[in-house]
Amino acid sequence: MTIDKVNAINDVHRATNPGDRISDEPQSIEEKAKQLAVDDVPDITGDNITVPTYFIVEEPDGEKKALHHVKDAEEISDVIRQARTDESGDRVW
Repeated sequence: MTIDKVNAINDVHRATNPGDRISDEPQSIEEKAKQLAVDDVPDITGDNITVPTYFIVEEPDGEKKALHHVKDAEEISDVIRQARTDESGDRVW
């Protein structure tokens, strides 16, 4: 491996939050549910926050699904919007 290739790999790792990475190895829902992207870190308000790497959601058929907080952000937003509507489809605030 050339030094340029090593430096390129190191640059990728420095630029990526470890909690944003998706494992190359298959993982169970339970394993994904335990992963944290951010653990007990102060946010802009000074409050300490914890952000899961995966949000576990339950499909209408009862199947559980792990949504990655970056890769699946749009689908996570869709799930949140669905959770905030009533039986008629009207938003509930």
